[in-house]
Amino acid sequence: MVSGQAAVRIKDVFERTRAEGRAALVGYLPVGYPDVETSLRAMRTVVEAGADVVEVGFPYSDPMMDGPTIQQAAVTALEAGTRLPHVFDAVRTVTQAGAAAVVMSYWNPILSYGVDRFAADLAAAGGSGVITPDLIPDEADEWMRAADRHGLATIFLVAPSSTPERLAMTTGNCRGFVYVASTMGVTGARTSVGAGARDLVGRARAVTDLPLAVGLGVSTRAQAADVASFADGVIVGSALVAALGQDASSENPGDLVNLTEVVTDLGAGVREGASAGRR
Repeated sequence: MVSGQAAVRIKDVFERTRAEGRAALVGYLPVGYPDVETSLRAMRTVVEAGADVVEVGFPYSDPMMDGPTIQQAAVTALEAGTRLPHVFDAVRTVTQAGAAAVVMSYWNPILSYGVDRFAADLAAAGGSGVITPDLIPDEADEWMRAADRHGLATIFLVAPSSTPERLAMTTGNCRGFVYVASTMGVTGARTSVGAGARDLVGRARAVTDLPLAVGLGVSTRAQAADVASFADGVIVGSALVAALGQDASSENPGDLVNLTEVVTDLGAGVREGASAGRR
C-alpha cells in the first residue's frame, strides 16, 4: 500500500479534479529537450498554464512506445548531455510549481542506476510515482517493493488487447492511477483517439476504483473534451513536445508562447468534457 507524502499528492490531484467535475490534465515533457534549462522552464510553464500532473520523461536511446516526435526530442536531449540525475531536478521543479510529478521511464535506466537508489532519490526530490511502459507487474517485484518502501506510486499500462484477467491483475498492482493506452502502437498526435478507449475505460472501471488516465493520441481541445467525458485523466505528450520545439526554433525561444497556448487550450477541453456530462 502506498503511503507518505509522495503518494498523497496524486490522490489529492484526482480528488480535487473529481470534486470540480472534470478530468485531470496530465502533460508529458522529456527532461533535457531542447536543453536541460529550457526543459525545466517548460515544465514550470505547463503547470502555470493548467496541467495538474507532469510526466517527466527520461530520454532513452532505444524507445519502444515513443513515436517520432518524442524520439527526436530524446535524441536531442541525449546529445545535449542529459542524464538520469536531471530527472530529479525536473521533478523538484514540477513539485515546486505546484503539480504532482511522475516519471515516465523505460526500465533499463532505473535498473542501471539502482532500483532502490532510484526510488529513494525520486522520493527525496518530491516525486509521486513512476510510469514504466516496458515493465509489467509479473516482472516488477523488485520495483514494487522499492516503490512501497519509499512511498511511490507504481503506474502500469493497460491496452485494448488486455484480457479481463490481465486488466484485473495489472490494475490491482497499480497505485496512484492507471495508464490507459487508447490504442495499440506508439505515441503521437492523431486525428482521433482510439475508438476503443471508452470501452477500455469501462472495462477497467469494472475491476478498479483507481483513477483512469487515457493517453496516446490526444492532441487537440476537442479530443481532450471527448476523453474527459469518460476518463479521470487526459494524458498529452507529443502535442506538447511539438509546441516546445516550435518555441525553441522561434525568434523568441524564451517565451514558450506555443506551449502555453496548447496547454491552455487542452485545459479548456477537459473542462468542456465535464460540461458534456462526465460522471
